[in-house]
Amino acid sequence: MRVLVVEDERTLAAAVARGLGTEGFAVDVAHDGVDGLHRAEHEDYDAVVLDIMLPGLSGYEVLRRLRAGKVWAPVLVLTAKDGEYDIADALDLGADDYLTKPFSFVVLVARLRALLRRGAPERPTRLRTGDLVLDPAARRVFRGETEVKLTAREFSVLEYLMRRLDEVVSKTDLLTHVWDEHFDGDPNIVEVYVGYLRRKLDAPFGRRSIETVRGSGYRLHASGG
Repeated sequence: MRVLVVEDERTLAAAVARGLGTEGFAVDVAHDGVDGLHRAEHEDYDAVVLDIMLPGLSGYEVLRRLRAGKVWAPVLVLTAKDGEYDIADALDLGADDYLTKPFSFVVLVARLRALLRRGAPERPTRLRTGDLVLDPAARRVFRGETEVKLTAREFSVLEYLMRRLDEVVSKTDLLTHVWDEHFDGDPNIVEVYVGYLRRKLDAPFGRRSIETVRGSGYRLHASGG
């Protein structure tokens, strides 16, 4: 299995490459984002180990460009120990897994093998149904060419529905996943936010994409309405 390691700390990169080599991996190394992106775009890798803090191009930008270019090789991101926002952003951009520094080499190998077993199915970083597009990383929503401004909560409700296209989603599901499982306010708040989405995403464009399923919840149609 061929792996690309993109890491600017040369001692660490050499140690990882040497260790992976002893585990039977064929390893290439890049020390900056520009070289890493070029290699990942033009070579056939089974997986990429990608540091976030890189010279030239950040790991975020490398990852964004890879996924935008439909390069779906599994990517394991390396990040700072306290970088929880780093992790969230990387996963939103299409990373498959992450490790925080300093990390265990044994765990790195195990994570890589798990990614390789899963393979590299297409994982678009934008959610799309019809002409409705949601970009989790940029936190932007478009209906056709028109950007629709949503509040953080409206965005979360829409994202949850889009990740479950054509499925009936109950109020309880939305309250648990968009608010939290201990929410003790009025459950009709869900209806309020669905109404907001309809007024912003459907009514101005002559659509009816969010269906109320009486007694069950809501369904976002895959056609986008």
